[in-house]
Amino acid sequence: MTGGSGPPLLLLHGYPQTHAMWRKVAPRLAQDFTLVIPDLRGYGESSKPPAGENFTNYSKRALALDQVETMTALGFDKFGVRRARSRARVTHRLLRDHRKITGAASLDIVPTLYRFETIGPEGGDRELALVFLIQPSPFPSG
Repeated sequence: MTGGSGPPLLLLHGYPQTHAMWRKVAPRLAQDFTLVIPDLRGYGESSKPPAGENFTNYSKRALALDQVETMTALGFDKFGVRRARSRARVTHRLLRDHRKITGAASLDIVPTLYRFETIGPEGGDRELALVFLIQPSPFPSG
């Protein structure tokens, strides 16, 4: 989904949401920005390719590259990023791997490895979605 006018701004949804999570704030943001609001690979209306060896087709690096390719195809060489909670990891890959980001903020995220190493049954009820991310194949993951 795209719309609005002004500098380009990529809005990334959280896990397990889709682009629809931005529906209430997008109209206001579109007054100042040209919005690009995709479903990340594997979510909502996006493509769902096979996972590949070691799930590389769903790595944060692959998801970040999808966004760069989308923005480039739309004619945006540089763009800002706003993301919902867990997509800070995709934003992190965008910042590390590509020099196209004009602004980003990732403030509410615990480092992935630390979180996966320390999550236990007592945290599962608060962060149920994360419990699914660390299950071995063939169980679904985000």
